[in-house]
Amino acid sequence: MTEQRAFSHWISDLVDKKCLRPLDHQFAKFVASIETEYPDEVMWLAALTSSQLGQGHICVNLDSDLVEQALPPLPSLIGLYGAAAAPLEDKVNQVDWLQVMERASTITVLAPGTSLEGAVTPLVWQQKRLYLQRYFYYEQTIAERLLSMATPIELPSTQLQQAAQILDQLFAREYHYLYSALASLSNEQNNQVSRQQLVCDFLDVVDDGSIDWDQVDRIVTSANSASELQMLDAAIPLNTCLNWQKVAAAVALTRRFAVISGGPGTGKTTTVTKLLAAMVHQASAQGETPTIKLVAPTGKAAARLTESIGKAVDALALSPELKQRIPTDSSTLHRLLGAIPGRVEFRHDKTNPLHLDVLVLDEASMVDLPMMHRLLDALPNHARLILLGDKDQLASVEAGAVLSDICDFSAQGYSQKQNERVKALTQFDCQFGRTAKQLVSPLADSLCVLQKSYRFDARSGIGQLAKQVNAASSRGFEQVWGKGFEDIEWLPLSGDSYQKLIDSMVRVYKPYLTESRAASPQGESLQSSDALVNWQHSVARQVLGLFAKNRLLCAVREGDFGVTGLNQRIESRLKQRSVISRGEELWYVGRPLMVTKNDHGLGLYNGDIGICLWDHSAQTPRLKVFFELPDGSIKSVLPSRMPEHETAYAMTIHKSQGSEFAHTFMILPGEFSPLLTKELIYTGITRAKSRFTLVADGKVLGKGIRHKTLRHSGLSLRLA
Repeated sequence: MTEQRAFSHWISDLVDKKCLRPLDHQFAKFVASIETEYPDEVMWLAALTSSQLGQGHICVNLDSDLVEQALPPLPSLIGLYGAAAAPLEDKVNQVDWLQVMERASTITVLAPGTSLEGAVTPLVWQQKRLYLQRYFYYEQTIAERLLSMATPIELPSTQLQQAAQILDQLFAREYHYLYSALASLSNEQNNQVSRQQLVCDFLDVVDDGSIDWDQVDRIVTSANSASELQMLDAAIPLNTCLNWQKVAAAVALTRRFAVISGGPGTGKTTTVTKLLAAMVHQASAQGETPTIKLVAPTGKAAARLTESIGKAVDALALSPELKQRIPTDSSTLHRLLGAIPGRVEFRHDKTNPLHLDVLVLDEASMVDLPMMHRLLDALPNHARLILLGDKDQLASVEAGAVLSDICDFSAQGYSQKQNERVKALTQFDCQFGRTAKQLVSPLADSLCVLQKSYRFDARSGIGQLAKQVNAASSRGFEQVWGKGFEDIEWLPLSGDSYQKLIDSMVRVYKPYLTESRAASPQGESLQSSDALVNWQHSVARQVLGLFAKNRLLCAVREGDFGVTGLNQRIESRLKQRSVISRGEELWYVGRPLMVTKNDHGLGLYNGDIGICLWDHSAQTPRLKVFFELPDGSIKSVLPSRMPEHETAYAMTIHKSQGSEFAHTFMILPGEFSPLLTKELIYTGITRAKSRFTLVADGKVLGKGIRHKTLRHSGLSLRLA
């Protein structure tokens, strides 16, 4: 009978049905070959564990609502549904899995709270979670290192006072934003209630009960310049406000490990720049100069971090000497750790740690569990680690959701002792309106979630869409479109809207393509080779900047609504409109390319964007692909030497992480897929800086907004 078939036969069938990968099958066969007690049953467990890892999960998470020896239902594990799943479900339910895991020779069973020491079995089972041994080790060591780093740094009273003074200087109130907002009020809006709301918004007022609002309004209405609003310093004391950016800096000054999370434009890089300034100032007072490094997971994210930190440093009200000690150049994680071509290991690890005192990692949501382990492994014991990222963004492409797991503790608030430390540094009380909790994880005391967006007003269309998606409210999302926002556009999915999208992409890409083709060196001043190289790099930088203003984002790779199909259609339409010459085939001037596989030798990494241009700096002009590196320099590569790559008029939402575009276009497929999640949609929307255009079916969109990404792991439990 079908029900009596061995698990090995079922696994072969599931590989044919693409419910399991060939890799899962091969790993399962290996584990079964060394299992002495339950080879068939363990083969099934090994296949599931490998499959879950491929879906981004760190472990197979046994459902706590089921009896202890039961496994989760097949649809949630391998996507097998209905009548096809019934016989296999029956077979699975006949096995006492608790007994199998306790007695199997290839599974190490660990009691809660115990560590993996000397176990050599491929699988590990602990607290209703089944792991591949390597990933159990990663999770365990990450938790141990973060908890050891999350202990408080007790500052002597003199250092505490100095830190509070520098934070007051760095986070001084800036009244020109408030003055501009008040001046822009229309006659209908210009009333005391509206003015009070703006004052509360811009000065972060949280306790208005002790404020004389009549006095505040007299100051506001009589002010003829931003400087005249300085009188609000006395009318609205700091202890009635709560500036989360200043709190984040204070938190990071009191811990060796800190996380500053927040949505797009909430000021994460501005905050960390001021934090680094405070650290440099603090170290200078002790006669020290800390070594600070800035990194991001991708080249594009590193380039953005370099640009953002550079601008923030320039805006600081500090001496030039102090500013020079704050680094502005960032690199990728791979470059920092020292990637070795053809090997998983890096040059830097616990035997050869990094040479630094402070490490800032931007876009931390993109970092998977193995990479976080390797980073922590390479940190020297005295180093500080600061993570920046949006906890609501997509999790990493590979397994794990480390930033999200850490940020789960933000709901706990701060412990009483940490609140007192923060209050001493900022004058802010972070426990307004709630009772201090006694039991708080050290991780909770190391977190700060920024609340206010400076990229787009929370009342803008983009801001409102992001807010509703984050709340998983499909109804609220639909209501935003009826409020007349000018920065958002929704085209219901149809043949006409699809063609309109293609035409829009041709229109927005035409300026950079025109610039690409028009560039030609002229004049005697460009006769020297150095001058030609500088001119060439200037052209490449300008073309790359024009291309980066607009982008089409897709949820899937294949089909009419995927990256491959849309890149072909956009390219075809560009040829029809003679923006690209019809005779030009694979390599042509202006072709945008994205690297899809790391090439450590060339220094190009997955996600890096380049443009194909004529290289006039050579004796004979030839086509080369030009990239802007994180440090702002330009690198050119011959087409024949390019790493694996693809055309990049359209890109996946996953690949867009760490980027922002003035006008972001996003298209979703016509049918729902489990790939469509609220995190994916939120990430796509928040790539838009000024304008967002959506092409999607309403029902598919609504289902995606309500569909939350789940990544199974035990990291939160260990960190608790």
